[in-house]
Amino acid sequence: MPKVEIYTSPWCGYCARAKRLLDAKGVAYEEIDVMAEPRRRPEMVERAGGRTSVPQVFIDGQHIGGCDDTYALDKAGKLDALLGVGA
Repeated sequence: MPKVEIYTSPWCGYCARAKRLLDAKGVAYEEIDVMAEPRRRPEMVERAGGRTSVPQVFIDGQHIGGCDDTYALDKAGKLDALLGVGA
Protein backbone atom coordinates (compact mmCIF):
# COMPACT_ATOMS: atom_id res chain seq x y z
CA MET A 1 0.00 0.00 0.00
CA PRO A 2 1.27 3.47 -0.77
CA LYS A 3 1.95 5.98 1.98
CA VAL A 4 -0.98 8.40 2.27
CA GLU A 5 -0.69 11.65 4.21
CA ILE A 6 -3.40 14.23 4.78
CA TYR A 7 -2.90 17.61 6.39
CA THR A 8 -6.03 18.66 8.24
CA SER A 9 -7.46 20.92 10.90
CA PRO A 10 -10.33 20.33 13.33
CA TRP A 11 -13.83 21.44 12.35
CA CYS A 12 -12.88 21.44 8.66
CA GLY A 13 -15.75 19.98 6.66
CA TYR A 14 -13.57 19.44 3.60
CA CYS A 15 -11.04 17.56 5.73
CA ALA A 16 -13.77 15.31 7.12
CA ARG A 17 -15.09 14.68 3.60
CA ALA A 18 -11.63 13.76 2.23
CA LYS A 19 -10.98 11.43 5.18
CA ARG A 20 -14.41 9.84 4.67
CA LEU A 21 -13.47 9.01 1.06
CA LEU A 22 -10.16 7.46 2.13
CA ASP A 23 -11.90 5.54 4.93
CA ALA A 24 -14.50 4.22 2.47
CA LYS A 25 -11.66 2.86 0.34
CA GLY A 26 -10.13 1.15 3.38
CA VAL A 27 -6.92 3.15 3.10
CA ALA A 28 -4.69 3.81 6.09
CA TYR A 29 -3.35 7.34 6.21
CA GLU A 30 -1.27 9.60 8.40
CA GLU A 31 -3.29 12.59 9.53
CA ILE A 32 -1.27 15.71 10.27
CA ASP A 33 -3.35 18.22 12.23
CA VAL A 34 -1.79 21.62 11.49
CA MET A 35 -3.65 23.20 14.42
CA ALA A 36 -2.24 20.70 16.92
CA GLU A 37 1.17 20.84 15.21
CA PRO A 38 1.49 24.40 13.86
CA ARG A 39 5.15 23.88 12.99
CA ARG A 40 3.97 21.45 10.28
CA ARG A 41 1.94 24.11 8.39
CA PRO A 42 4.99 25.64 6.60
CA GLU A 43 6.02 22.10 5.60
CA MET A 44 2.54 21.54 4.12
CA VAL A 45 2.61 24.84 2.23
CA GLU A 46 6.02 24.06 0.75
CA ARG A 47 5.06 20.50 -0.22
CA ALA A 48 1.74 21.68 -1.69
CA GLY A 49 3.35 24.27 -3.94
CA GLY A 50 2.17 27.25 -1.91
CA ARG A 51 -1.36 26.08 -1.18
CA THR A 52 -2.30 27.11 2.34
CA SER A 53 -5.75 25.53 2.73
CA VAL A 54 -6.54 22.16 4.25
CA PRO A 55 -6.89 19.38 3.49
CA GLN A 56 -3.83 18.66 1.40
CA VAL A 57 -3.47 15.03 0.34
CA PHE A 58 -0.26 13.27 -0.64
CA ILE A 59 0.13 9.73 -1.98
CA ASP A 60 3.68 8.35 -1.90
CA GLY A 61 4.93 11.93 -1.62
CA GLN A 62 2.99 13.10 -4.69
CA HIS A 63 0.72 16.05 -4.05
CA ILE A 64 -2.83 15.12 -5.02
CA GLY A 65 -4.46 18.36 -3.91
CA GLY A 66 -7.38 19.16 -1.66
CA CYS A 67 -10.74 17.54 -1.12
CA ASP A 68 -12.24 18.50 -4.47
CA ASP A 69 -9.10 17.33 -6.29
CA THR A 70 -9.21 13.98 -4.51
CA TYR A 71 -12.88 13.47 -5.36
CA ALA A 72 -12.21 14.50 -8.99
CA LEU A 73 -9.50 11.82 -9.24
CA ASP A 74 -11.94 9.30 -7.83
CA LYS A 75 -14.68 10.31 -10.26
CA ALA A 76 -12.20 10.02 -13.15
CA GLY A 77 -11.36 6.48 -12.02
CA LYS A 78 -7.73 7.31 -11.21
CA LEU A 79 -7.69 7.38 -7.41
CA ASP A 80 -7.94 3.62 -6.81
CA ALA A 81 -4.82 2.98 -8.92
CA LEU A 82 -2.86 5.57 -6.92
CA LEU A 83 -4.07 4.03 -3.67
CA GLY A 84 -3.49 0.46 -4.84
CA VAL A 85 -7.10 -0.55 -4.17
CA GLY A 86 -9.93 -1.93 -6.27
CA ALA A 87 -10.12 -4.56 -8.92
